[in-house]
Amino acid sequence: MTKQRYEHILYEVDGGKARITLNEPKRRNALSIALVEELRDALWEADDDKSVHCVILRGSGSAFCAGYDLTPGRKAREDDGVERRAGRGMDDDAWNIERFQRSLRTLWEMHKPSIAQIHGHCLAGGTDLALYCDILIAADNANIGFPALRNMGAAPNQLWLYNCGPQWTKRLLLTGDTVSGEDAARIGLVLKSVPEHLLEAEVEGLADRLTLIDPELLSTNKRIVNLGMELMGAQTLQRLAAENDARAHTTRAARDVFKKIATHGVKQAVVERDAPFGDGRARVLGPELRDAEGRLLPPEE
Repeated sequence: MTKQRYEHILYEVDGGKARITLNEPKRRNALSIALVEELRDALWEADDDKSVHCVILRGSGSAFCAGYDLTPGRKAREDDGVERRAGRGMDDDAWNIERFQRSLRTLWEMHKPSIAQIHGHCLAGGTDLALYCDILIAADNANIGFPALRNMGAAPNQLWLYNCGPQWTKRLLLTGDTVSGEDAARIGLVLKSVPEHLLEAEVEGLADRLTLIDPELLSTNKRIVNLGMELMGAQTLQRLAAENDARAHTTRAARDVFKKIATHGVKQAVVERDAPFGDGRARVLGPELRDAEGRLLPPEE
């Protein structure tokens, strides 16, 4: 087994598999630019390593990834005398969103296949990250969705459409509601779900099967599918999604919530945003009966 040292992720190669673990458990693996740039570098390293057949992407601690790091001013760049894009104008905002997405999109552009191992929360930017993977396997009780779309902007990644179709994409993104891993599998958002205690074994078992295949053959079969999706507009839509998110940041709702985050913190802003939505869950099968506080009621027998 070979390992490399990074600050925000763990990277190891063993038995033809590269395992990359988001390693900010106290922050539920929130995506900072520093983390995603380390991830980008590790992915290209795995793609360049002839011993690697596939990549497993997972998160440490209680969550796969709870979203983007919204902490104001976190790890700001040192002043080097160069005037940088501050994100205040729409073009600067779009540039910064594209910078993030370009790193995440390495999962799409690299030749070798990747498997997302999703447990706990996979929210907002976590879904952007997961959906760039080739195969998504979730724990039954995982929590997947984009609640930030209720008032913060638009999804900067639009691979939802290619996984679960236009109606479920609209149902989930228009409300910011989430689905369990089990329901995500029902609508095609992930390949499948399994009980949480079997998740690692399920992912490792599939990765073991991929190690039996010549990496160059894995590449040809991954890339023709991705090229087919590109012919259906997938890559163009990703670029448009970044521009669209920048546009959405100019709405009154988004401006107001980012002011609130700056003055009262992320936690209070998120609690106030989500309170009217109850448990925030969508139900895939059967009616969505809710109590007075918006929580889903058990299905009727």
